[in-house]
Amino acid sequence: MARRTSLPVRVGADLVGILVFLACVFPVYWMVSRSFLPRNRIKGEDPVFVPTGGTLDNYRRVFADGSFTDALVTSLTVTLLTVGVALLFAFLAAVAVSRFRFRGRRTFILTLLVIQMIPAEALFISQYKMLDGMGLLNSVIGLTIVYVASVLPFTVWTLRGFVDGVPRELEEAAMMDGCSRTQAFFKVTLPLLAPGLVATGVFGFIQAWNEFTLAVVVMTDPAKETLPVWLVAFTDSRSRGVDWGAIMASSTLITIPVIIFFLVVQRRMVSGITAGAVKG
Repeated sequence: MARRTSLPVRVGADLVGILVFLACVFPVYWMVSRSFLPRNRIKGEDPVFVPTGGTLDNYRRVFADGSFTDALVTSLTVTLLTVGVALLFAFLAAVAVSRFRFRGRRTFILTLLVIQMIPAEALFISQYKMLDGMGLLNSVIGLTIVYVASVLPFTVWTLRGFVDGVPRELEEAAMMDGCSRTQAFFKVTLPLLAPGLVATGVFGFIQAWNEFTLAVVVMTDPAKETLPVWLVAFTDSRSRGVDWGAIMASSTLITIPVIIFFLVVQRRMVSGITAGAVKG
């Protein structure tokens, strides 16, 4: 018979959970609340926890010159292309590594691990020269290629674990019922891999959406900046210093697409993360 947890232990665990939750949520709340405060109240000595008498001036400055919309379109385009292309190639590579035995298979797997250990900064010069030679600097395609190269090793490695978790016997049973190998894979295996594809896609989305250093190197044209690079414009004003109100408003707006993406794939995300936690 399972031992019942005592009331003090449950209360203590609940309190710890609440404290952890508040510690995680408070920075987000602070960012959103600062975005509605005027500059003099943001820089005041007394902290303001409730933005009473707030203003939308910070958001008006964000949309003043229209550059936010351009950066948003660039970020969305690059991120969605990166996730789509990376998942396609990672899915094919993961299936090949998991389902087939071929010469160089182990070397390929080890190479994925080694590539993830290389700092991104060590590749900047070669990536810049490569894109410059191809005429892809300051282009969505060029930045997407670089992002896919950086995201692909992780996605292949992660999807390989999901493919390994699907028994081959399911495909063999479908083939015995008259399906070809291809039909068995798409009708039986692929639906079971959907949570893994979603979970991996979420991590790829976050990595591409928040990436800064590669975008600085590739997108040198101010009209082609992504949102993280565009955000720096509010920190280098010589006359007014750092415009914290606009930064908080911009950061709040930048998080909205990520929240929407999470809400859309939430169920698949949870099942993908917990896949394989229980056997049976």
